[in-house]
Amino acid sequence: MSGAAMNVKANQGPAVSKVWNVPNVLTYGRIVAVPLVAALLLWNDRAEAITGLGVMSARWIALGIYVVAAITDFFDGYLARRWQQQSSLGRMLDPIADKVLVAVILLVLCGDQILRGGHVWAAIIILAREVLVSGLREYLGQLSVSVPVTQIAKWKTTVQLVAIGFLIAGPAGDEIIPGVTVIGIAGLWIAAALTLYTGYDYFRAGLRHVVDNE
Repeated sequence: MSGAAMNVKANQGPAVSKVWNVPNVLTYGRIVAVPLVAALLLWNDRAEAITGLGVMSARWIALGIYVVAAITDFFDGYLARRWQQQSSLGRMLDPIADKVLVAVILLVLCGDQILRGGHVWAAIIILAREVLVSGLREYLGQLSVSVPVTQIAKWKTTVQLVAIGFLIAGPAGDEIIPGVTVIGIAGLWIAAALTLYTGYDYFRAGLRHVVDNE
């Protein structure tokens, strides 16, 4: 093998390892889980007739996939730090995967009538905050200013993920333990309230940098 070929191979190795390291693979899996969970939540009588998989069984499978995806949200960052496998690709995709997972499932739950009436506003508050904070972070990134994640924001994320899990179980869960859907809706409103608080906190900190930059 020529020296040039060996150099090309050596240069490709680290790049490939950064793309396919374990933390990034977990993030990819979370992205792949999104359409699977959405399809299972939208399972209907026609799909049941074709596949033989019941609508309620589809919801339990959706919940199982969602729980695994939510767990990877913790482990991809933890393993990246522990194994020193942080990468620019991982830092970019991780928040995108989180937001896509939450946004798509909330939209599907609204379409599935699990969230209806005034409860849709809880989903609207959460989605609007994610868009606004993402825009603020992008702008501040151009100023080389980072906005750290607060402890309350972490609690919000935890409450939000748990509440969505209850809502995914929805009517299937209600058949076993009455009130599963109600618990999910209550949890989502708590997450929405924390969302408003943390959103205000982020904008207050961010606008300080915006005004200073003018």
